[in-house]
Amino acid sequence: MLVIPAIDLKDGQCVRLRKGLMEESTVFSDDPAGMARRWRDQGARRLHLVDLNGAFEGAPVNDSAVEEIIAATGDLPVQIGGGIRDLATVERYFNLGVESVIIGTAALKDPALVRVACREYPGRVMVGIDARNGWVATEGWAEVSDMQAVELARRFEQAGVSAIIYTDIDRDGMMQGVNVKATLEMAKATSIPIIASGGISHLDDVRMLARYRREGIMGAITGRAIYEGTLDLEAAQACVDSMLSLD
Repeated sequence: MLVIPAIDLKDGQCVRLRKGLMEESTVFSDDPAGMARRWRDQGARRLHLVDLNGAFEGAPVNDSAVEEIIAATGDLPVQIGGGIRDLATVERYFNLGVESVIIGTAALKDPALVRVACREYPGRVMVGIDARNGWVATEGWAEVSDMQAVELARRFEQAGVSAIIYTDIDRDGMMQGVNVKATLEMAKATSIPIIASGGISHLDDVRMLARYRREGIMGAITGRAIYEGTLDLEAAQACVDSMLSLD
């Protein structure tokens, strides 16, 4: 299981939102590449990037920042989501050096894109499922659908998706703890590995998720907690590694 630092990009800056609200953003750095190096130096084995502008506008906006991050961190794997609505965007990100793309809104509105992308780029396509009270939210979390998160996950069972990133929107950026119950339900509902996101604030949150690694929880994305210092990235990964060594 990996502890994965998040770098959310808005107007070329590294920010964090509260409950996905653009007007509730906190700027942590105007140097996203420098922040990426910081997490790499603290032992990150993967980076999670989100183009927040792209999520709302429906097309990537922060390509230059993404390129700078990739150049600054060498061969550190990068996964990215936000505004990926067509195969051309998927291809462009791979050409930039991104390892994995995350398809969110289009997974609900254009599921064929997920299947085609998985076929064209096996093992490199993830699905982002962001939920509010169990219902899938899209368009940068601005719209809530009539689709249950678990139902959407099941639809991609045989598509070749490498992972599902499951975010509890109401926990995101709020430092109130991860929704372990909902994340575990998602993991049990599908054979696709789950990466948890939203609300991770302390080492205990990471430890609780790691207890269910055999259920299919393969990672935990953390943002505000590592920026504000309530979670030490290096210590969190070491904790998980020690638990894995007991398997």
